[in-house]
Amino acid sequence: MPDLEIQITATALSFDAPEWSGNFGAEMSFVGVVRGSERGVSIAGIDYSAYLPMVERGLREMGAVATETFGKHRARISHRTGFVAVAEPSVDIRVSAAHSHDAFEIARWYLTELKSQIPIWKRIVPVSDPI
Repeated sequence: MPDLEIQITATALSFDAPEWSGNFGAEMSFVGVVRGSERGVSIAGIDYSAYLPMVERGLREMGAVATETFGKHRARISHRTGFVAVAEPSVDIRVSAAHSHDAFEIARWYLTELKSQIPIWKRIVPVSDPI
């Protein structure tokens, strides 16, 4: 069973201090922030939607694959739903692992899998069409 915490929320992401552990020597945190343009066009933000049962099942499966692939680690994945304005964070991935190289690699893997495999959809909201 992977040590994975999942949070899919319509509220702003919180960034509390990590819980340090003697089991891990590295703590990696990645925060994805909505940028002000998409394909050269200014945007107001991104409207995210998700089918929660599929998202939670997919993330748990990802955690099992990650544990099988990378070994023991701890991960927390938080993703916003609803409208997220420019300059606000939409995703937070935290990984604790034995070594820094491992933590970076695992966090990158989670981000890649999250973007390509998990049913969280985004609709770009142009500046002219704010929610």
